[in-house]
Amino acid sequence: MNDSAMIEVSALGKSFMTPGGTIEVLRGVNLKICAGERVAVVGTSGAGKTTLMHILGGLDHPTSGEVLFEGNSLFALKGADLDAFRNRTVGFVFQFHQLLPEFTALENVMMPLLIGGVRRTAAAQKASAILGEVGLEQRLTHKPGALSGGEQQRVAIARALIREPQLLLADEPTGNLDSRISDEIMQLLNRMHQVRGLTMIIVTHNISLANSLDRTLRIEDGILAEDNLN
Repeated sequence: MNDSAMIEVSALGKSFMTPGGTIEVLRGVNLKICAGERVAVVGTSGAGKTTLMHILGGLDHPTSGEVLFEGNSLFALKGADLDAFRNRTVGFVFQFHQLLPEFTALENVMMPLLIGGVRRTAAAQKASAILGEVGLEQRLTHKPGALSGGEQQRVAIARALIREPQLLLADEPTGNLDSRISDEIMQLLNRMHQVRGLTMIIVTHNISLANSLDRTLRIEDGILAEDNLN
């Protein structure tokens, strides 16, 4: 980790209009995340954790406040430019994998490269290599339905890393896995962090997982209630 701020968040707010009035999901969040940090985001369900992650990854827009990425305003980017930032800079891992069931593990991991215009042969070579890195060299032609939950999550991690992002955002990456497989997935993520120099932000309910990272942010009722080094 170095001391340069990769992400700076100032007075961040997010609200939604409903028939019953305005719901404030995030309120006045201020934080800084340095390059190379491993950060856990914890809190009760509905506290705003996933919304914060989506905003940091450019998937959702804030209602107020600012997000700087390496000193530049993230939401000054519009349309195709914001899409390009996400595709180039951010890898996403979700609790439910979001793999395409009709495609093999190799094809699922190739997909971001193909969408980005990489030739199929080159995409297949790179996807095969990264699936080997995550321990799935024997599962390249298996479709998600033929893989265990832990194997599916490994495919999802490989897909998130295929474009060599600087930032990995993971939403409950071990939420549906038993404790042994959860530990294996976290060991894998930590190895990828070291090998690839990633900055990682992980939303989790798993306190032992959170405590194993560099820092824990606790979100409660949309407010950053705690920010502690572990």
